[in-house]
Amino acid sequence: MGLLDRLSTPTNVPAGAASDADAHAQTVARYRGLLLHEIDLGELSKLDAGQRRLRLERVMGHLLSREGPILSSGERQAIIRRVVDEALGLGILEPLLADPSVTEIMVNGHETIFVERAGVLQRLDAHFASEDQLMQTIDRIVAGVNRRVDESSPMVDARLATGERVNVIVPPLALDGPMLTIRRFPRAYTLAELVAKGALDEAGALLLGALVRARCNVIVSGGTGTGKTTILNALSGFIPEHERIITIEDAAELQLQQEHVIRLESRPANIEGKGQVAIRELVRNSLRMRPDRIIVGEVRGGETLDMLQAMNTGHEGSMATVHANSSDDAVMRLETLASMSEIKIPFEALRDQINNAVDVVVQLSRAADGSRRVSEIAAVASRRREDFALATIVRFDAEPLAADRVVRGRFSHHPLPRDLTERLELAGEVLPATFRPALDPGELQIRRAS
Repeated sequence: MGLLDRLSTPTNVPAGAASDADAHAQTVARYRGLLLHEIDLGELSKLDAGQRRLRLERVMGHLLSREGPILSSGERQAIIRRVVDEALGLGILEPLLADPSVTEIMVNGHETIFVERAGVLQRLDAHFASEDQLMQTIDRIVAGVNRRVDESSPMVDARLATGERVNVIVPPLALDGPMLTIRRFPRAYTLAELVAKGALDEAGALLLGALVRARCNVIVSGGTGTGKTTILNALSGFIPEHERIITIEDAAELQLQQEHVIRLESRPANIEGKGQVAIRELVRNSLRMRPDRIIVGEVRGGETLDMLQAMNTGHEGSMATVHANSSDDAVMRLETLASMSEIKIPFEALRDQINNAVDVVVQLSRAADGSRRVSEIAAVASRRREDFALATIVRFDAEPLAADRVVRGRFSHHPLPRDLTERLELAGEVLPATFRPALDPGELQIRRAS
């Protein structure tokens, strides 16, 4: 087995193959030591990231020519890349971070790595040589954001310089060794591109565009990995260029294209446990910054009340995401999250806030085949302190799963509530005929959320 063949070492290997993996790890460690001995760290620190990598690759090439075995061109490039990744980057994770098809990387202890591609999980043959090597990689990540991870601080959220979100949890909380999860930035899709991918139909996209331009308040709801940020980013493309937009996120992922965008990001506590700036503080501060619209990447606590109050006090057209499994759950969850504020407000008053603030819920789902789509667009039909009621406008009706396990179905359309229709008409929006206004309340697909 050549050096190139051993660059991705299987995890469930027989005893003979395990020795090959050990030999490769020793080879990489040996050349990494030689490389670090050859270079001037002081000089290297003055270069930018790209220049540092080029310098190390050139030095490593000289080392292989001087001391290494005879290698093919492919083997030579592979071992240079692997050694430089170990010395400078994140080791075996570097090729995964360079692969645009990988949307999530999950390291379950040093011997197991999973990735997500196109919504489907796959186990890789590659693994870390040891738990120490994995911890060195984790330390390199968290040190870049002035954090530490150890027994006294076993959980950390961080972000790579290239924007990826990172979560780390180590023993004693993680029983099977250090766990590392890296979520990639979702690519900024337009709604037209999402229609082409089958995430929603053309009429639904026209409706969403009209709702955003008419300054309706929109909540994007869905479970983990359903594409909430992707949809939120696509919806933001319909905000007029002249408006002042403030985005607030835990980890900056939104990629708005308008000229007047202010991006705010929360900050975790530092090593001493100080300096934390929560989403709620940023929402409150944003109200003093003369925003036309506020976009919150995700509401998950007391900041929900501040967001609802902003929607009710002159910041129409704002948007946020929330973790929920259905549109009904979304409005109920908003009520629960808003009650987590230190301000004690009766649930009836919170219901009043939500009924007056939220116009539309866009519910997302991930199907059995890994595809992500809009499963429902629902208008909030309740008013004041009424129990929550939702009127379905668009719904994806899935067909029974076929033998090929591909999810198929069609989007059905239903009449709009009269007040929402009037709001769109006043904004000069013309909707497809399929979304005619309901002439009789009995035409609406209304249900009570409970």
